[in-house]
Amino acid sequence: SSDQIEQLHRRFKQLSGDQPTIRKENFNNVPDLELNPIRSKIVRAFFDNRNLRKGSSGLADEINFEDFLTIMSYFRPIDTTMDEEQVQLCRKEKLRFLFHMYDSDSDGRITLEEYRNVVEELLSGNPHIEKESARSIADGAMMEAASVCVGQMEPDQVYEGITFDDFLKIWQGIDIETKMHVRFLNMETIALC
Repeated sequence: SSDQIEQLHRRFKQLSGDQPTIRKENFNNVPDLELNPIRSKIVRAFFDNRNLRKGSSGLADEINFEDFLTIMSYFRPIDTTMDEEQVQLCRKEKLRFLFHMYDSDSDGRITLEEYRNVVEELLSGNPHIEKESARSIADGAMMEAASVCVGQMEPDQVYEGITFDDFLKIWQGIDIETKMHVRFLNMETIALC
């Protein structure tokens, strides 16, 4: 809605310090991201040309308000007026955004190494989980992904990684629509987050 766009514009101006663009370092002042173990991946996703719909690889140095709106559109809540086709499109866009966070080399596939990096980052704040344990968790999850996406594999068959179609299969039945959205609150009543 126009009210939501106005709220996002105010947020953009807060982040940018009233500048016409936002750079990665502008996200250093976002308290909600400060302690997030995958902070770097989240910030990177805002500048990923695939998410900005500006190409199949690479990162932008800065984003303008229109780019910011493009990124924030991935987090739009499901509207009760949407038909089933629009809901499915919205879901697919959200999942594509997540897929791009994992596919750090932009090759269209989440490899075991890329997945290990994400799991290690997610678990890095837990002092009870060592790096080897995190790797084992990632390896097990990747084997599970292979079984869901490929089925029974031959002993000499190698699973090269999760494609976007595989990613859609893995996330089937998981309610991403209500988990990955922005709540629009009155900006005057909340602290900068």
